Amino acid sequence: MSIPPPPGPHQPEGHSPQPGPSPHQPGPCPQGPGPYPQDPYQQGPYPQDPYQHGPYQQGPYGQPYGQPPYSAWGQGYSPYNRPAPVNGLAISSLVLGILCCLPGVGLVLGLVALRQIKRRAERGRGLAIGGSVLSGLGLGLWVLMLATGGAGAFWEGVKEGARDDAVFTLSKGECVNAPGGSLRGETYDVDTVDCDGEHDAEVFASFDLPGGPYPGQEALDETAGDRCYGLQDGYAMDAWAVPDDVEVYYLVPTTESWSIGDRAVTCLFGNTVEGEPLTGSLRNDETVLDADQVAYLKAAHVLNAALDTAPDTEYVEDDLPGHRAWARRVSAALDEQAGMLRGHDWPAGASGPVAALADDLDKARAQWSKAAGSGDVDTFYEHYEKGYDLLDPKRSVTARKALGLATTPPSAADGGSGTGGGPGGTGMEV
Repeated sequence: MSIPPPPGPHQPEGHSPQPGPSPHQPGPCPQGPGPYPQDPYQQGPYPQDPYQHGPYQQGPYGQPYGQPPYSAWGQGYSPYNRPAPVNGLAISSLVLGILCCLPGVGLVLGLVALRQIKRRAERGRGLAIGGSVLSGLGLGLWVLMLATGGAGAFWEGVKEGARDDAVFTLSKGECVNAPGGSLRGETYDVDTVDCDGEHDAEVFASFDLPGGPYPGQEALDETAGDRCYGLQDGYAMDAWAVPDDVEVYYLVPTTESWSIGDRAVTCLFGNTVEGEPLTGSLRNDETVLDADQVAYLKAAHVLNAALDTAPDTEYVEDDLPGHRAWARRVSAALDEQAGMLRGHDWPAGASGPVAALADDLDKARAQWSKAAGSGDVDTFYEHYEKGYDLLDPKRSVTARKALGLATTPPSAADGGSGTGGGPGGTGMEV
């Protein structure tokens, strides 16, 4: 907005100004050609002043009478045509009263605004009254909520709403697509899709972390990795049915989501090749398997859990006592597994193959037991290798086929006998 120029100097006393052209209509055209414009007030045939450069001279008294000092587009300046200003505190009071966020402040501002409006002759009395009334009602509501405990419930609802907006929750058995197909880095949203079609990942488990300060990304990764790898067997009981290109992934809280109460860890199956989708569900647990299949897989898990406890040392000679203790655990698991297989009432077509498998487990148990009692590294390797060969996954294919389970061993189960190195970490699946 531009302000019009101030009024010109007073006209000489007693002079009656001549009416000029209307400010909204064009004036008359100049009178004829010539080197100098004509003076509209010059009387008689006297020549025009050769030093005059136009109808508006510079200086307060060089103006011809009747002409405005500037060519203004708007109305002339007058200090008396401004309306009274609106009181700012009245506006603030009304805003706070509507928002009901600081009702006490809004009420005080409204009362102060009413005093200022009366003293300064300002506008905004209605705004101040409205703000004071709304703020007073809001203040009364806050007092009531504090007295009845409603404020705490309201705040919890606010935090819950913020958590729902910032943290997405996934349920066991859901299949999802990640932004860009990537299962690495940070993500703020995923799309739930049908597991029968292509998808990036499938949720197989979830758990909550304890409260406290944010533990850091490295600690979260370690906890999530250990727990998720241990929980996968509960969802995909038959590891042979999980493709070799499927790996375990997980979602953990970020620093931001942790600050609003996110403690959830989600475990997922995804393809080892980024961008390659999965098709169909990998779920094979008690909800989709029959009782005979579940009984066989539970017995197999007893041995697999013991095999996974092998020492971390690369060579037996680096920790012979640790490997002997491991061999004792494997021997006990083999005894338990054989007992579980023999104690179940199998269908006619599966009873023979399962009984043969139990006999192989007994033979393997004897070798692992001798390895556990070995006095030197060479003796350990001798019995370990014999017991390892008797646990060849191919020996269980016939029983699996009879029970309708997967019959192709995972590639991780096709490792060597461990000669020349430590046997730890074989992770065999039977």
